[in-house]
Amino acid sequence: MLEDLGALVKGRVRLWRFDGRGLKVSGGGDPGWSPTIPRAAGPVPTPTGSVWLAPVDNLEGFWLEVDAGDEEQSRAAAARVVPIVSAMLETERQRGFMAEELASRYQEIDLLYAISEILGQTVRLEEATRTIVREVSAVVGAKRASIMVFDDAAGVLRTVAARGFGMDGLAPVKVDDDCSVAAKVYREQRSIVHDPEELEDVPGDCGGERGYRGRAYLSVPICYGAPGSPVRCIGVINLTDRIGGDRFTPGDRKLVSAVANQIGAAVENSRLVERDLLQQQLRREMELAHDLQLKLLPSPAVLHGDAEVAARCLPAESVGGDFYTFTRLGRGRVGVMLGDVASHGFSAALVMALVLSAAGIHAAASVTPDETLSALLDSLQNELAETEMYFSVFYGVLDPLGGRLSYASAGHPYAFRVPRFGEPERLEA
Repeated sequence: MLEDLGALVKGRVRLWRFDGRGLKVSGGGDPGWSPTIPRAAGPVPTPTGSVWLAPVDNLEGFWLEVDAGDEEQSRAAAARVVPIVSAMLETERQRGFMAEELASRYQEIDLLYAISEILGQTVRLEEATRTIVREVSAVVGAKRASIMVFDDAAGVLRTVAARGFGMDGLAPVKVDDDCSVAAKVYREQRSIVHDPEELEDVPGDCGGERGYRGRAYLSVPICYGAPGSPVRCIGVINLTDRIGGDRFTPGDRKLVSAVANQIGAAVENSRLVERDLLQQQLRREMELAHDLQLKLLPSPAVLHGDAEVAARCLPAESVGGDFYTFTRLGRGRVGVMLGDVASHGFSAALVMALVLSAAGIHAAASVTPDETLSALLDSLQNELAETEMYFSVFYGVLDPLGGRLSYASAGHPYAFRVPRFGEPERLEA
């Protein structure tokens, strides 16, 4: 380009650039010397003769040397070529800026696609957040980064992924901590960008170990709003120690906010999946416990030959404290026990299993129903005291040969004797 301009003015054109100490050749060949910098456009003496030196418009530090013969010709030639050089250098500068901007936008778009792909895979949230922290910090130029997720049960922010520092022994952050930037971002649900040259948004004097002063940081809330529900904050993404030491740009904040929205949806989905898996596991365990409890109750077939028995038990929940048992007592006698452990669920079912086990022992070893219930209480009173539970029970012994029914009741609802003919008779407690 400079050779063409030299041919245009029938002379020589050379471009110089000031590097802070002097002029250095930027184009047109190195003559082996450097001219002095004039106060304004004008002739400058050189080892090979006087040349015209003029500043390039709108580009600080650039000077154009023109030698078109005598001083007047060189001045006129400079007036013609300086605007051309200025326009071409400005175009080149804009081209470089656009190339850098496009490269930056490509990195950001590539990051968002990469994160979408990561979150779309069937990986654990902790594994996904580690990859996200690495990718985001690389794009925005942060030496240290972390993702914190809110723990509803404990009311704290817990770090689930970090880059640039270890997580071992890292204490959770209370959301009401006035000395924590992350806690402030979580509470106020707004981003905080700190410039090392400013003190805005820096927590007060909370001790030197917090390390907020003197370093650029960007902290962005991770929010999620289900359809029809208000947006709520579920975590924070932190980026600190910007490479180069300058502050994070508005573009960085916009990019990290977009990433935070993706993370928010992923965190919520992960929680829902984990909750659903836990509920499925609990349902399976309850079904198994239900089947096991029913198998603990004896089948009427155990009294085949001595009595015709029908029994049915329907717990109020999957498992419960209702129970019955049959016992062969010899000489055709049959023992029947009905009971109900207070409350429902696993605790009642466990006590019910203890009662069935003890009832089988004491019914066979006792002579009368009241002796059986007394022995049953003696063997279980410690367990009942520890669990703060109780149960009601009815135990009757039917002697068909002697035509006698003897029974004892401990707080259980009234039992009835149903004769073959006539009205049912309520048995007094």
